[in-house]
Amino acid sequence: MALCLTTALAHVGLVFLHVAPSNVVSQRFNSQVDAWIYPFFEQNWRLFAPDPDSVNRQISARTARTTPDGSVQVSDWVDLTAVDTAAIKHNPLPSHTAQNMLRRSWTSYAELHGGDDLSRSDRAVMMQRYLRNIAADRMAAEQDGKPFENIQLRVITLPVPAQGRTEGDRTAATAAAAKNADTRLLPWWKVTSDA
Repeated sequence: MALCLTTALAHVGLVFLHVAPSNVVSQRFNSQVDAWIYPFFEQNWRLFAPDPDSVNRQISARTARTTPDGSVQVSDWVDLTAVDTAAIKHNPLPSHTAQNMLRRSWTSYAELHGGDDLSRSDRAVMMQRYLRNIAADRMAAEQDGKPFENIQLRVITLPVPAQGRTEGDRTAATAAAAKNADTRLLPWWKVTSDA
């Protein structure tokens, strides 16, 4: 009981330091507060003023493993976004996690890494590990627990097509959006025991 009470009080204190105006204490313990808050207890206004995506993203992953004879076996691409969509499509009460975990982790990763995939801060390293762990967990489920050592992500970004009045207009808008697709291939990441 004492441990639960101590943890609860520490959590409330750290959240308070995170949301309070900048002061000597919050500045001194900024790295410890950030380590506790991100990514699970992050505070933002998206619940009240959501910022809907103006693009559609297809996040896919593939894995690689070394076979006993020393050759590298690479899996086919698995569309993780489609797996998420299928899980929530006919669910009347889908969880926030099922709807947003992969999408939000990618958004945070892209914001912190820019276009070169170099981690320039501890938060960037943490978001890379977070995204890697989500993808590795989902790929382990897709591959029925077959082991793999590396994982790679591919993100295809498509503009949301304009709404047309007729089926022909919608087809033309979708085709135009597909022409403007942007594909980003991330480097291979080692999947380690800390994943």
